[in-house]
Amino acid sequence: MSAGRSIRVLVVDDHTLFRRGLIALLAGDGRFEIVAEAGDAGEAQRRAAETQPEVILLDNHMPGVNGVDALAGLREVAPQARVLMLTVSEDERDLAAALRGGASGYLLKTADSDDLASALLRTVAGESVVSPQMTGKLVSAFQSLRPGGAPAEADPIDGLSPRERQILEQIRRGASNKEIARTLDIAEPTVKIHVQHILRKLNLSSRVQAAVYAAQRPA
Repeated sequence: MSAGRSIRVLVVDDHTLFRRGLIALLAGDGRFEIVAEAGDAGEAQRRAAETQPEVILLDNHMPGVNGVDALAGLREVAPQARVLMLTVSEDERDLAAALRGGASGYLLKTADSDDLASALLRTVAGESVVSPQMTGKLVSAFQSLRPGGAPAEADPIDGLSPRERQILEQIRRGASNKEIARTLDIAEPTVKIHVQHILRKLNLSSRVQAAVYAAQRPA
């Protein structure tokens, strides 16, 4: 970062009070400029495309599409942005999923303001940042990413979240996005984002291919 220039940040968190507090905190630090905020994955993807932030502060546990599942879409619309997960989860599986999805760092919400600012600066500088409380779990997370830490031929469907598996089953049955939304009681745009992620994760190019893929799997 050049001297005198603020880092452009997009803040994504579904808890309005926490998000506004975080924005107020960072806005008071001249090193950062909040270019946008979002309360869910769909809005985050739209705002990231519009503003092209340098860093995306991303919560994981959000309604609809969670943060880890939103990573691919965010990186597609804002390829230059680095994503720093900011979450309450100390689960090593969430850490592994975030790193696998391309997150540049994983920070717990218990971090103080100085730690957060330092993490943002280090992230922009190209470093990978992990909360000290998670470093002990980093080895397990790393092993799950390495070829030797998992079966040689991992099943692509293992990369789908439970919600994505539900939607894939609905696709197998021939349901439309509107029908899936009604069945699962979620918004239709959320279904659309999930479908995009399913196709990407399974390396497929159409719903028809997804339906065939699901139909050919053993029951």
